[in-house]
Amino acid sequence: MKRSEINKTIRWAIDVFRKNHFELPSFAYWTMEQWNDKSVDTTVLRKTLMGWDIADFDSGNFERVGASALTIRNGLVDRSAGTPYAEKIIVVKEKQIIPLHYHVTKQEDIINRGGGLLCIQLFNSKPDGSVDKETDVEVYCDGVKKYIKAGDSIEITTGNSITIRPYLYHLFHIKPGSGDTVIGEVSSVNDDKKDNYFAEKRERFSYTEEDEPIDIPQCTDVALK
Repeated sequence: MKRSEINKTIRWAIDVFRKNHFELPSFAYWTMEQWNDKSVDTTVLRKTLMGWDIADFDSGNFERVGASALTIRNGLVDRSAGTPYAEKIIVVKEKQIIPLHYHVTKQEDIINRGGGLLCIQLFNSKPDGSVDKETDVEVYCDGVKKYIKAGDSIEITTGNSITIRPYLYHLFHIKPGSGDTVIGEVSSVNDDKKDNYFAEKRERFSYTEEDEPIDIPQCTDVALK
């Protein structure tokens, strides 16, 4: 993605969250200069990739495949830093998808926080990690067990949620005509560097073309190497 598109999208996402009455932590607004202020210890934020994550999943087409997320709290798998849980707030545009993928270690609750109608397509995974297009999927929505056919989508209305267990393939999309949607994610520790397995070959973090200065940095811009 171009830096100009990332800058514009972060400003847009901040406005969407504000309109949906979801207030963000202070570091969501920090410039690079503020991140680099030596009087503030940002070690945990940098280690755990807290901050903005504007992702096109290496698609080259953010308006079709992508999401705008802010990781609000997180830790490391070995519990050497941060918290033993994670939280994100995400906005997905009406015509965007988050592509089909699963996690090995992370279990997450996905909550519709407002806007449109969130739809999540589900498949089991086979022992070799490929998509199981035949077996029914067992899933819990706000603690209620449900069964759906492979490849069907569950609709998540505002205030409701779904639990995504490890190895369960899931794809996010928004019901056409319902509008951009704010999504909450509450999970075990989130390791975006290693714990995303896509049905198609993709990169979780893609290359940034620096066509203008950084406005508000992404988590990868300030991460400890």
